[in-house]
Amino acid sequence: QVQLVESGGGLVQPGEWLRLSCAVSENIFNFNVVGWYRQAPGKERELVATINVGGVTDYADSLTDRATIFRDGLSNTVDVQVIKLRPEDTAVYYCYAKRLSTIYWGQGTQVTVSS
Repeated sequence: QVQLVESGGGLVQPGEWLRLSCAVSENIFNFNVVGWYRQAPGKERELVATINVGGVTDYADSLTDRATIFRDGLSNTVDVQVIKLRPEDTAVYYCYAKRLSTIYWGQGTQVTVSS
């Protein structure tokens, strides 16, 4: 059974940065795509960033210049770093993995951006 476990969320002030980490229970290269999504209160879940098995990345338009996705095949982790955080970045952030037509989600980690 695939498990995705997020860590690194919390309360941060506007303008600060954070790095979220996702530990995957198997080799991340077994998946076509891994990455991060987020869901703010009252809104639909949306893309943060993904990376496919070939290393091609995809970022949300609102995060293109503020987010960076990392993957580590030795530790089987997928991290996302977001700088210059804004209150509108407040959301539950979910780790994501896709293998063929099957999608896996982590349990989510809360990120709150507030002064």
